[in-house]
Amino acid sequence: MKPLYATAAVVFLVAAGCAPPANAPAGTPTAAPSPASASAQDDEDPFLWLEEVEGERAMEWVESRNTATLNELSASPVYQPIFDRVREVLDSRDRIAYPAIMGDRLYNFWQDQANPRGVWRRTVWESYLSGNPQWEVVLDIDALAASEGVNWSYAGASCLEPEYRRCLVRLSRGGADAVEVREFDTETRRFIEGGFHLPEAKQSVAWMDRDALLVAADFGPGSMTSSGYARVAKLWRRGTPLTAAETLFEGSEGDVSVSVGTWRTADRSMSLVIHRPSFFRAAIHVLEDGELTRIDLPMDADQSLVRDRLVVYLRSPWEAGGRSYPAGSLIHVGYDEFVQGSRDFQILLEPTERQTVNSVRATRDYLLVSMLDNVQGELRRYQYRDGRWSYEPVPAPAMGNIGVSATSPFSNRYFFTFSGLTQPTTLYLAEEDGSVGEVRRLPAMFDASGLAVEQHEATSRDGTRVPYFVVRPESTRLDGTNPTLLYAYGGFEVSMTPGYSPVTGTAWLERGGVYVLANIRGGGEFGPQWHRSALLGNRQRAYDDFLAVAEDLIARRITSPDHLGIMGGSNGGLLVGAALTQRPDLFNAVVVQVPLLDMRRYHVLLAGASWMAEYGDPDDPAQWEFIRRYSPYHNLRMGVDYPRVLFTTTTRDDRVHPGHARKMAARMETMGHPVYYFENTEGGHGAGVTSEQRARVQALTFAYLWEQLGRDGARAGIR
Repeated sequence: MKPLYATAAVVFLVAAGCAPPANAPAGTPTAAPSPASASAQDDEDPFLWLEEVEGERAMEWVESRNTATLNELSASPVYQPIFDRVREVLDSRDRIAYPAIMGDRLYNFWQDQANPRGVWRRTVWESYLSGNPQWEVVLDIDALAASEGVNWSYAGASCLEPEYRRCLVRLSRGGADAVEVREFDTETRRFIEGGFHLPEAKQSVAWMDRDALLVAADFGPGSMTSSGYARVAKLWRRGTPLTAAETLFEGSEGDVSVSVGTWRTADRSMSLVIHRPSFFRAAIHVLEDGELTRIDLPMDADQSLVRDRLVVYLRSPWEAGGRSYPAGSLIHVGYDEFVQGSRDFQILLEPTERQTVNSVRATRDYLLVSMLDNVQGELRRYQYRDGRWSYEPVPAPAMGNIGVSATSPFSNRYFFTFSGLTQPTTLYLAEEDGSVGEVRRLPAMFDASGLAVEQHEATSRDGTRVPYFVVRPESTRLDGTNPTLLYAYGGFEVSMTPGYSPVTGTAWLERGGVYVLANIRGGGEFGPQWHRSALLGNRQRAYDDFLAVAEDLIARRITSPDHLGIMGGSNGGLLVGAALTQRPDLFNAVVVQVPLLDMRRYHVLLAGASWMAEYGDPDDPAQWEFIRRYSPYHNLRMGVDYPRVLFTTTTRDDRVHPGHARKMAARMETMGHPVYYFENTEGGHGAGVTSEQRARVQALTFAYLWEQLGRDGARAGIR
């Protein structure tokens, strides 16, 4: 289940990317390291200069690789058709305009060819449900970027409820996590002169009332954690300088973050300070009468409110009030009774071994619980009546992903979506009376006729059953020649669910490829224990699971090593990097996107220190001992037959340092292993800001995959 109070520090997204070549001329290091120096420590690392994000020498290296990669892969006969199709999909006006419920209006952020950076816009309910909504532009990001000469990317807005007139708009330079915050008036559609304004930082902000904010930001030297997030929360009143804001809470430099937020129900609004000493542990403090009071619950639990009921998701077993409550369960108690000392919790939901609570959302009176049952989605609507909770399942097809997309604390109306690997996403509206109606169905973005969806299981090294989904043509011959792309993530309790991907469909499935989605340990597909079983010294289990799926695909003769490719982004980039160095014989294509790779230095690069609860502390010799065994950067060897790898990242990624991909590519080059490498100058922790940038990265990625894995062998299988 995703944390109910996510902060910038706990966002670790799966991202899409692409990468460039290894034989680029300029800036190529000349000294090839020996196998021994491939596992060298920092003082022996000849590529530290590539960690200078915008350093002149580093950017010359990047530009030379970008040019070489673009020149080679754009010459593929499939590059331009894929670019055109992906751009068409990304700019399509047939996409679903997902709404945010803000009072009697619905807001949406929209990008297309005419608005590459996007517009924040709104309409009324009647217009939206008509099927042909008339939109009013509230804020034009393209116009703002042009007028200010800054490559702004819209990062969201927090509006003061229940009027939703005053908003705090977050603007990012080039898609980075760091944002500038400006106060905005949605009626005049202008930034408020002299209003609240926060300079660029990794920060959080929340309304307390019209004239006061809670702020966790960069207040100067010593105010940020070693992970690069705020460690101080303050109360800032209108008309006073930020330097005069009242300090409410201070964490330590070694914490992950301190952030702020709001609990809002139809009956109450509570200001929160969230202290996160480590990635998976947080304490929530409620501000009442000028004092902070901690909510006395396990620090790895998630909390939400539905009217007067406090609902808690437990990640660990917990004993309270003389009772024991199992990990993975939802429990509840009256909030006021809890504050007064009661711990008489009742169990609302206890999943089975193959089930998990994926997310929890609240309307005015309902608790909406998104479940996974053997990685297949289910949505339940719970209501508290006469002292007990009861639920109704929300009707939806099988073998897919169902999730809540928009709610309001003042209404029981909510939007939810369903999608499958071959079934286009459908947006539904649930009305006050519980009735459900289809609002919008995404038209088929690729030809899925003749495609079959299957779910199989592989057996990992320790005997664990690892499920995975396969999408393939029904006519597939089980002869080992099918170009197959295997994707997984395996970390941070993030579940990989079967959803509709127009890009994968147009660039891969429609052309005859087989797509595989693996549900390996480290994710959240089967609850907290599925995640925790691959933490720290047990990280290799996630990699064993992934390799077991690859071997199972080969054993079933769906594919073979010559036709099997793997892809992963962020933590998934670490996954495929480990697979590359451990079993290069299994794959002929490896796409490594915005990755972690140098696990000796990850904790000193950007937000890396915040992930030590997942991977461990490489400065601790005992922990470095298990980390170094899988750290891709330290396990490269000369003389090994690696497939030619595609690395992709972005210069503006201020979450996972681009130095990871840069240094891995450079090290492989100097060992004589050719690579492709591409680094977009915008995009943050992703593949770009505009549709053109994202389409280019996707076209490079899938052109590479077809060149490496295609059946005809004309240009495939190049190592």
